[in-house]
Amino acid sequence: MQKYNWNYPTTVWVGEDRIKDLGNACTKLNIKKPLLVTDSGLAQSEIVKNTLANLKENNIPVELYSNVVGNPTGTNVNEGVAFYKQNNCDGVIAFGGGSGLDVGKAIAFMSGQILPIWDFEDVGDNWTRANSETIAPIIAVPTTAGTGSETGRASVILNEDTGVKNIIFHPKFLPSIVILDPLLTLGLPAKITAATGMDALAHNLEAYCAPGFHPMADGIALEGMRLINKWLLEAVNNGSNVEARMNMLTAASMGSTAFQKGLGAIHSLSHPVNALNNVHHGLSNAIFMPYVLTFNKDVIEEKIIKICNYLELQDRTFNGFINWVLDLRKKLNMPHKLSEVIKEEDFDLARLSKMALADPSTGGNPKPLTENDMKVMYQHSMSGTLFE
Repeated sequence: MQKYNWNYPTTVWVGEDRIKDLGNACTKLNIKKPLLVTDSGLAQSEIVKNTLANLKENNIPVELYSNVVGNPTGTNVNEGVAFYKQNNCDGVIAFGGGSGLDVGKAIAFMSGQILPIWDFEDVGDNWTRANSETIAPIIAVPTTAGTGSETGRASVILNEDTGVKNIIFHPKFLPSIVILDPLLTLGLPAKITAATGMDALAHNLEAYCAPGFHPMADGIALEGMRLINKWLLEAVNNGSNVEARMNMLTAASMGSTAFQKGLGAIHSLSHPVNALNNVHHGLSNAIFMPYVLTFNKDVIEEKIIKICNYLELQDRTFNGFINWVLDLRKKLNMPHKLSEVIKEEDFDLARLSKMALADPSTGGNPKPLTENDMKVMYQHSMSGTLFE
């Protein structure tokens, strides 16, 4: 029998107003001067202002770094590390959506490294090059329910020199404490709620379909998909529903926990268009989902039927599941074709296909992939034609 390594995630504090326990989290991790990392838009919000004020009231001096962009870059990380060191910080609060969380984790990691960040790309055993003793402690506070970066051991960072999104990995990227407070997500617009929710679905779905033996991840992924099926539309249509927001936050964390088993071509195809065409990651995952599923049909049909049974769908067949995905996207007002978000003249098929094949997610796809397979899936996603 082949050998596998399993991991379970970290300490998670869950519930309304748990953000008020952030000072306790700092104390528990012996963080005396944290750097709160978030994006510029969120930095102006009441939730960040209140969080900073609450920490100061608890006699925790906190610094703020908020230059994070939507598809975060190596520059964001380098600037953040310089700011962290300049202000003598001793821990990171990664706060926000996937971008803020990814950059915050990367700053905590790189604050103790000598090698450049790209030397720790998730390839082979690159992570062993790091000095693991000097990685700063991390607290993660997600404000969107999508990436699940709060329970992940990696960050996705854009290398501006190559135009490639690299997955930077180390076991200690995993935050020591996560705070899941649904009240922080109440102001999230419906459009972003929908896109991040589809991102969470893609994580759970690809993890479940990935080859390998990891029944813990499979169980988490199935329940994550059930929560999304039950609560995503409600969270989008009634954003003030705290129960819906809480369940979507949970499902997002579950997706990231599950995908330690693997991802697949949905993510392989997404990362290049996120990097080169600046398409939102959750949106691109939603677009690619049915094309990748139908491409993989001959090896995942049995698993998809199990998902149908667990979700108690009316039509418990492979096509029934595809129709469920298509119907969900339609109800969320999401595009069916990639050509609806990328113009033909901006679509570099050859370059995108090479990048997709080289993406670390490719290895987790249920079927082995070639560069031509990537081209064909991109072409189908542009034309809107599903595989038969």
